[in-house]
Amino acid sequence: MTSIGGAEMVDWNLAVATATRLVRPGPEISREEARAVVAELRRHARASEEHVRLFTRMIPEGTEPEDTPVLVVDRAGWIKANVAGFRELLRPLLAKMESRRSGGPGGAVLGAVGGKVTGVELGMLLSFLASRVLGQYETFAPATRELPAAPNGGGRLLLVAPNIVHVERELDVDPHDFRLWVALHEETHRTQFTGVPWLRDHLQGEIQTFLDETDVDPMTFLERLREAAQSLSGAGRPEGEKGEDSGRSLVDVVQTPAQREVLGRLTAVMSLLEGHADFVMDGVGPEVVGSVSEIREKFQRRRAQGAGRLDQALRKLLGLDAKLRQYKDGEKFVRSVVEEVGMDGFNRVWTSPNTLPTKAEIAKPAEWVARVHRKAE
Repeated sequence: MTSIGGAEMVDWNLAVATATRLVRPGPEISREEARAVVAELRRHARASEEHVRLFTRMIPEGTEPEDTPVLVVDRAGWIKANVAGFRELLRPLLAKMESRRSGGPGGAVLGAVGGKVTGVELGMLLSFLASRVLGQYETFAPATRELPAAPNGGGRLLLVAPNIVHVERELDVDPHDFRLWVALHEETHRTQFTGVPWLRDHLQGEIQTFLDETDVDPMTFLERLREAAQSLSGAGRPEGEKGEDSGRSLVDVVQTPAQREVLGRLTAVMSLLEGHADFVMDGVGPEVVGSVSEIREKFQRRRAQGAGRLDQALRKLLGLDAKLRQYKDGEKFVRSVVEEVGMDGFNRVWTSPNTLPTKAEIAKPAEWVARVHRKAE
């Protein structure tokens, strides 16, 4: 990124260093067991590809799947991968904020220390998230020497080994079943983007439209990031104290009227993608994951409860509560549509951006069926 006055809005290297230093250690595990977990996750990732393909029928038989790298990483590896992705995706927004900062009051001060402060605070947030993510399909992943990505701007699939081991122990479920179950979810995301050629560009276009419409004061952005970071150290508002921004997430603070329309479309797409992945992992489950019902029940309970009051507050601030609703609402949408028109009927959703469900249709699947199927008939 081109820096203004020799300093960037975010010191990305410092963000990585801070997050890596602060992230919690993973579960205790021997070197031999760690090697076995990594090898098993890689096997499950390969096996999941065929399971998901047969269940979803999104990729025609005989079609060679896109060569997307599968990386089994630790928490530090997840941090590095996501910082690289954030840096690429947020480049236009931060360039815009840098330009605004340089001409505004306090610009010199922000130029001197803002990037360092923001890097530290972003690192604190990433350290929190790095111990919670089980897996991730990175759609907008720039290739690096350490972290390869698919050719032509494709993504990569990450499985975070220590987090998977931690959760399988916490839930007291069959570890082999749980590892395959997680791999099925992430493989579904990979299938969505490799099987629907226009989806990546469409989603990237929507995100960039959202960022282009952002008109946020740099100091306001830094203050919101600082509030999130301080929550981690218990230095936030005293318990019970509420201000006018209480309950708002980092996404809320950058919304303009034009962005709300884009955000509604993005919410619908993300609900579809996450709900479809949940539907597939449970749908494939009975055939290959013997304890899928037990895993789902325990995992849903854990997902809903969070780890405590601090965890719940941070989930709200970071907008993660909205993501949890996306899993639930999206899965209901997919299940309802498949029950009514079958898997092939549901797959019309991938025809074009015009056949994606709206936010209202996610809540009322019959309206999507009426629009896409009844009109066609």
